[in-house]
Amino acid sequence: MAELSGKRAVVTGSNSGIGLGVAEALAAAGASVVLNSFTDRPEDHALAADLSARHGVEVRYIAADMSDGAACRALVAAAGGCDILVNNAGIQHVAPIEDFPPAMWDRIIAINLSSAFHTTAAALPGMKAKGWGRVVNIASAHGLTASPFKSAYIAAKHGVVGFTKTTALEVAGMGITANAICPGYVLTPLVEAQIPDQMKVHGMDRERVIREVMLLRQPSRQFATVEQIGGTTVYLCSPSADQVTGTTISVDGGWTAL
Repeated sequence: MAELSGKRAVVTGSNSGIGLGVAEALAAAGASVVLNSFTDRPEDHALAADLSARHGVEVRYIAADMSDGAACRALVAAAGGCDILVNNAGIQHVAPIEDFPPAMWDRIIAINLSSAFHTTAAALPGMKAKGWGRVVNIASAHGLTASPFKSAYIAAKHGVVGFTKTTALEVAGMGITANAICPGYVLTPLVEAQIPDQMKVHGMDRERVIREVMLLRQPSRQFATVEQIGGTTVYLCSPSADQVTGTTISVDGGWTAL
């Protein structure tokens, strides 16, 4: 499949997890891809080389700190602009509001929300010049609902959903769309690593802790997968989604239907 041949995609926070799954799907669809994270290790560049070799497309790795607005804009410039921008970078911290570290609040807002503003602002002029572009923001079920002790993350993800709508309205009729994907729990290496600890804390076996603790609010009682998020992204970049803009697509096993 090469439906995205000739398109360049920038995926932030993409050396693991959801971001890497999205990058894999875009490369498989024929797009050239820029991977990103804040590290600049040999293994990051090796990851790009492997993706390139397996899919026969150009894949580069560019380090950039998504907590720094200037670095976000420089990433897009270093990529040579992009046709597809996937804002995926994000971090999490859990604490009651009165105990939430102010520095961590600022960092979460910067990485999870402000980075999307900076990269989008940098990418839109090139998209407008070409008359085609796709902005895909990886939000969360927590962009549509809430949980206690995650105030910064939820504020940021709600902000991402609102920013997505504004972006879509500003570029409507220009061949550019902007949408947000709202995953529920996704089985990434980070989530997988939490399972043994949860088993110990709750005295449950693996399947029970997944079903009754981790996926308690996900009615399907199944994790979403990075492949599903990647496939949804490719759909949003396809001609079938030319009139899908300014909206959210939930990949959450029914979480936000409750």
